[in-house]
Amino acid sequence: MNNPEVHSFFDTHTYTITHVVADPQSKACAVVDPVLNYEPNSGRTATRSIDDIIDFIVENGFTLEWILETHIHADHLSSAPYLKEQLGGKIAIGNNVRQVQETFSDAFNVKVDFARDGSDFDQLFTDGDNFRVGTIMAQAVHTPGHTPACMTYMIGDVCFVGDTLFMPDFGSARCDFPGGDADTLYDSIQKIFSLPDETRLFMCHDYKAPGREKYQWETTVGEQKRSNIHVGGGISKEEFVAMRSARDAQLKLPQLILPSVQVNMRAGQLPKPESNGKRYLKIPVDVF
Repeated sequence: MNNPEVHSFFDTHTYTITHVVADPQSKACAVVDPVLNYEPNSGRTATRSIDDIIDFIVENGFTLEWILETHIHADHLSSAPYLKEQLGGKIAIGNNVRQVQETFSDAFNVKVDFARDGSDFDQLFTDGDNFRVGTIMAQAVHTPGHTPACMTYMIGDVCFVGDTLFMPDFGSARCDFPGGDADTLYDSIQKIFSLPDETRLFMCHDYKAPGREKYQWETTVGEQKRSNIHVGGGISKEEFVAMRSARDAQLKLPQLILPSVQVNMRAGQLPKPESNGKRYLKIPVDVF
């Protein structure tokens, strides 16, 4: 089997890991979860993080085929449109993004100028859809629970799990966002756990669990099954749901959820300029 090279880039401001997944045979690649730098105090955006990745892709002679979003992120803005403009590729996400768009278009009151049919994305994957990165077979697997649209991307012998799982010493994703559900997340994790133990898993985030010195983002199915503090070692669904529900009730919303969601539900596009030529992000008051 031809398996990919994985090159990972850690964004220190959002604790996000963007992955370049390359086929060494064809030099084709995909980028998973690209980040747009955003300063909440000033509202300014920048492309520092993704420019480093673009330079890496160009220097290595890779051809970008896919820009894969694991879900509508609530903790960083996506740089997918900028990346596509620079290097090409199709922007893809799970087809349940429509459900997320419906929910948040109401919250931000953008029904008039915003299509809620997923058409801002180039490709909407359904569970089990097959695709290729160069010569390497890949599959999109629906793994909801954190959000309704979460996808895990299986590319060769590796999986990119988004926010479904974190490193074993940090646990699992929150389930209290609209459309999230702890019962569903447990089932999605079991779907991942059904893969061979040696399957490599790459995280979307790492927050460095207490006592650990370095950020990490690669583990295996076997390691997660044995030692994930939330769902490993044979923890039952009932135990997991009780833990997850109690934990989520104590969590604050992510700092960048309001700018992130209204941009990411548009496939990373900023809202259209208003009559003065400026773009604006909305802050709903007493909604969330």
